[in-house]
Amino acid sequence: MAHHAVVDANNKSGFWASKPGYKPILLLIAAIVFTGLIVIPPPQSMIDIAGKESVPGYKLSSGCNTITDNINKKLRPAAFKAEKQPDKASHKKAEPLMTDRDAARLAKIMLAIFALAVFLWATEALPLGATDLMVGVMLYLFCVLPINEISKAYMKDAVFFIFGILAVAVGVAKTGLDKRIGLILLSRIKSAKAFAFVFLPLLSMSASFLSEHALVALLIPVLMGIYKVTCRMYGVEKDRALAVFLLLGICFAANHGGPGSPAAGGRNAIMVGYFMEYGVGIPFLAWMKYGMPFVPLMGVVIGGYMYIRLKSKFLVKDINPSEVVKAEVAKMPKFGGKEAMMTVILVCLVVAWIVLGEHAGLGGPTLYAVVAMFLCRIVTWDDIQNGVAFDVVGLYAAACAMGVGLKFTGGALWLANTFVAILPDFIAHGDMLAIGISVLTGTMTNFMSDGATVAALGPIVLPMADMANVHVWKLGLACAFSSSFANFLVVGTPNNAIAFGMGKDPETGERLLNVFDFVKYGLPVTILAWLVLWFWAILGYWRFLSWPALS
Repeated sequence: MAHHAVVDANNKSGFWASKPGYKPILLLIAAIVFTGLIVIPPPQSMIDIAGKESVPGYKLSSGCNTITDNINKKLRPAAFKAEKQPDKASHKKAEPLMTDRDAARLAKIMLAIFALAVFLWATEALPLGATDLMVGVMLYLFCVLPINEISKAYMKDAVFFIFGILAVAVGVAKTGLDKRIGLILLSRIKSAKAFAFVFLPLLSMSASFLSEHALVALLIPVLMGIYKVTCRMYGVEKDRALAVFLLLGICFAANHGGPGSPAAGGRNAIMVGYFMEYGVGIPFLAWMKYGMPFVPLMGVVIGGYMYIRLKSKFLVKDINPSEVVKAEVAKMPKFGGKEAMMTVILVCLVVAWIVLGEHAGLGGPTLYAVVAMFLCRIVTWDDIQNGVAFDVVGLYAAACAMGVGLKFTGGALWLANTFVAILPDFIAHGDMLAIGISVLTGTMTNFMSDGATVAALGPIVLPMADMANVHVWKLGLACAFSSSFANFLVVGTPNNAIAFGMGKDPETGERLLNVFDFVKYGLPVTILAWLVLWFWAILGYWRFLSWPALS
């Protein structure tokens, strides 16, 4: 009896005790703040945006003049149709149309859901997978999107890509192909200093033309092998500082390859399209002229920051990727068999990304590769279940869904307009406006996809060029470049989600990164990226480059 009493007492006292995946005090705080955000009325500025006709930065459906119309058409189609075509209405409206205030309230609720999810992901007050599901529940509970639209919002191409690339990485690691790839990529990198100051800048420049997500996904298994062998060489069980240096180093370097060329990602293509709509199309080489000088310097800055901050914390003496990879490959069997089949699949996948990427996206070809691995008996379903971090896949899916919700309700547009409205006068003109836009874009891109950020901000910032007496390319490029600065949240870009999901000890399966690592190391990197963009590009070499006259 006494034993049961002690157990019951422990259970009662332990209810409020925090542990990974369950932090009740933080959950209570989140619930109180979320409830307060839901209850308070929407600001007048949000109501005004909802009722404004043809508001810049928001794509309206046919037959709609305002964001409120757009919301009504999707959420209350019968009432909307009856309102627009009263003579054809054969039945009484099932429910009244939403007013501008109702639409603004929906946008406010979406922003509250967004803030709640980011808080829970950052603190892990709930397991990541639970928060992933909660986002969908909230979207349905508060009627932000119809249920079928929520499903579509979760199933974006980027989500299939992340699942597929995590699965392909399982096949690459299982066949040992990662070690051979490592020999090619890291054969001349013989120290942590060379990794930081040579390899990372080269990776950034490569990410200007190749899929940054693919580069990260291919490199992480190699680096995890190097990590484990290095730890073993020095008799260390685990070296968190080394793991963070390797994983976040390549993640941040790949993120900042975006400004180098229009081919770096969808965000750049969106801005190129906006330039064309604005009548000031930008050639490929012109983009490179303004953007490529930023990339290698930023790669060096990232390498220097990670080296200075983490090298002294290494438990191992140093790393020698070249010797480690060569020694590991020497122990491997002769190339052939399943490893050769995996190589063919991987080469075909890379070719498909390059050739079919514009039409098939990245997710489709990646899933083809996963099916091919099953057909060739390279992996089993058990391998996929054990090797793929499904909570990370869900995390990015939930982020995509929130991006859809923020865009649909006008919440993202309100955030952008609010920021622009509070800009001080000295930032509202000339090159300083480009700096202000970079701060807005760089902040927003950490909370929603880079493509969605540029899509939302492009129509807002480009028309400001004439009023601020600044070249329209400067504002557009500042916006596009800063959309690559998604460093301090896991959901900011697929690169972060891939590094977080794949960064596991090859033997124990222990996750080597936590969510807070991105804030701890990524926020300073984002600040450094802004400083390099401002003083090296916008206020630096941009002033010495020619800018074409606009008609």
